[in-house]
Amino acid sequence: MNTPADKAADVRSQVSAEEWQVRLDLAACYRLVALHGWDDLVFTHITARVPGSDHHFLINPYGMLFDEVTASSLVKIDLDGSKVMASAYEINPAGFTIHSAVHAAREDAQCVIHLHTEAGVAVSAQKDGLLPLSQNALFPLASLAYHDYEGIALRDDEKARLVRDLGECSFMILRNHGTLTVGRSVADAFLFMFVLERACRIQLLAQSSGAALVSVARPILEGIAAQAQAVTRGLGGQLAWPALLRKLDRIDSSYRG
Repeated sequence: MNTPADKAADVRSQVSAEEWQVRLDLAACYRLVALHGWDDLVFTHITARVPGSDHHFLINPYGMLFDEVTASSLVKIDLDGSKVMASAYEINPAGFTIHSAVHAAREDAQCVIHLHTEAGVAVSAQKDGLLPLSQNALFPLASLAYHDYEGIALRDDEKARLVRDLGECSFMILRNHGTLTVGRSVADAFLFMFVLERACRIQLLAQSSGAALVSVARPILEGIAAQAQAVTRGLGGQLAWPALLRKLDRIDSSYRG
């Protein structure tokens, strides 16, 4: 009987070192999303592009909780959602609709995170969307897109409209649905989602107080992109990612299996 270590070794032997590293980062991202309480049972997805020219991607096994995902259990698929590597696990093809559209349209979309958090969905239902009420909100607002709700994302014809609405932005609020971030790495996409989620939560807390609210001045908002580069030293998510992995390893390192 194969142990988790045996299964991990088997998958690792079939992929490049670069793919295995992406698998580790993506599995860690799933665990971190669960750790922060952002998961929605098995109904959202995080995808990452496999290094190389084959246009292959990694996605979670359908039916597996985020805190169960491991590097070896991730399923490798093509842009049509078909498996390109043997796996005992299936995926949710419908769940890849949004992700495949973004990956196909954006070469920089190495990782796409789509969530249904309570705060994210609540803000997505507000007419004015995300407001400049906090420093946290400024970073998403510098690169934020919106996409109107068209029902459960099952139709291929919605892809063109979603891609059009996203443009070159790194953050998206899907109206009445949830949030999405796009990153040049898993680390970047996670950092973007962390900031967006925190901004949504702060907005709801501020609004719930009933007090008069003060928005950040427009000139400050317009200069936030350059300031973000300075804060992260140009490293983006990579500045915090090693520390997040160390935290995961202290709690439960089984994502590496």
